[in-house]
Amino acid sequence: MTQSDSYALELSGVDKRFGEVHANKHIDLQVRRGSIHGIVGENGAGKSTLMSIIYGFYHADSGEMKVKGVPYQPEGSQDAIAAGIGMVHQHFMLVNTFTVLENIILGVEQGWMLEPSLSSARKKLKELAEQYGLEVPLDTYVGDLPVGLQQRVEILKALYRGAEILILDEPTGVLTPQEAEHLFAILAKLKEQGTTVILITHKLREIMAITDQVSVMRRGEMVAHVATKETSREDLAELMVGRKVRLKVDKQEAHPADVLLRADKLRYIDANGVERVKSVSFHVRAGEVVGIAGVSGNGQSELLELLSGIIQPVSGSFSVGEHQIGADMPADAATMRKYGLAHVPEDRHKMGLINKFTAQEAFILGYHNHSMYNRGVLQDKNAILRDCQEKMDKWDVRPANPQLKTANFSGGNQQKLVIAREVEKNPDVLLIGQPTRGVDIGAIEFIHKQIIAMRDAGKAVLLVSVELDEILSLADRILVMFDGAIVGEVSAAQADEKTLGLMMANIVPDHLQAKQGDHV
Repeated sequence: MTQSDSYALELSGVDKRFGEVHANKHIDLQVRRGSIHGIVGENGAGKSTLMSIIYGFYHADSGEMKVKGVPYQPEGSQDAIAAGIGMVHQHFMLVNTFTVLENIILGVEQGWMLEPSLSSARKKLKELAEQYGLEVPLDTYVGDLPVGLQQRVEILKALYRGAEILILDEPTGVLTPQEAEHLFAILAKLKEQGTTVILITHKLREIMAITDQVSVMRRGEMVAHVATKETSREDLAELMVGRKVRLKVDKQEAHPADVLLRADKLRYIDANGVERVKSVSFHVRAGEVVGIAGVSGNGQSELLELLSGIIQPVSGSFSVGEHQIGADMPADAATMRKYGLAHVPEDRHKMGLINKFTAQEAFILGYHNHSMYNRGVLQDKNAILRDCQEKMDKWDVRPANPQLKTANFSGGNQQKLVIAREVEKNPDVLLIGQPTRGVDIGAIEFIHKQIIAMRDAGKAVLLVSVELDEILSLADRILVMFDGAIVGEVSAAQADEKTLGLMMANIVPDHLQAKQGDHV
């Protein structure tokens, strides 16, 4: 075997521009056959563009690619599949109303008669499932499967199409820790059987646990290729950001005081008649961070929207300080702000910003009637500009230009702008959802410091995050939601990933189960 033959995939000088944006800068990459190769980098580093070039979604402006030593220039995803490349996207490409079997053969049916295709596929899929530990019920509708099994369907689909190189984009984003461990066992089995795996993830702990080699991208360039056993999370973080980054949150012991936020048997039913929040009770004290863990879609989003006044409960109540809110005494978002509650939404683009607004306009969203921003019946433009400039400097928002449209800031700087807007109004209670979603690792460090600073200033902080590392680092107490209900509570001292992962799957030890009256 020649040196080139030992590589499943080779890139040389691959370059891609989108107008003025130089997304990939002369990328060189060599991925060994039968290995698990990690690619890490901050948001906007060029990882997704590079994978899209490999899979045929984009065409490189220049450079060469080889698959198993053979020149490779895909015109589309069908060429990638023909070359033995499969891709499992972060958001699964499945039809919920089709069965597993139907999803897998979709687009590769053998002739116009469907039954022979289904029969042939069933036999092959059973063999693949046994070979790789990818058992899935073939006749179940995909929409009825948990996300962990849906991901297996995507992997099976790629293998069924002959994938020898498998690209996975942020594969654990919607998995419990136990499901992630099972995925890693599957990837190890694939590697053992000769499949090459390329893993795109921002979770450095996972890179260290499963990969053989790792490549680091920064600002469109490949800045390092290292053997995983010869590096560390801290070294990789420094390579990604270009400076040293503290991955551990420094904090002192919490000193909780009076209850500032309390929920009592809070329920919410959506427009389709689905009960999204089921008799939820809890409290948050001044001077503590209470984290809510859970797989996305288990009622956390609706709970935050209830507490912030965006939607109204069908029954139950909650209070902020002395103010009581419920189905018979509702309060909108503006009223909740007057009561001393601030809300950093989970999706900054959908609920936190208006991309066509400038930073200074975005900075007063929801607070535009505040006396500091108005002079009589007119807005004080100079006061708005000064305040925004001061807060951008304090929060290290880059570029610190209040007149720049928010669409032109990176995700991390957009998030800093939203959090600064809410925190700087000095609320008694801070609701913060997915605080570092889509945020660069350097900005994560900064945002975590600000959350702890709020706690230490005597504020009550309710944190919702799907990132267990984040929950474990920041929270003093942790609640776990499953199917709209709080199923258990654990102190930070008792918590670990395994315990939380089991609770997220509704496997809760008796001593940690939520009981009536826990909110008292």
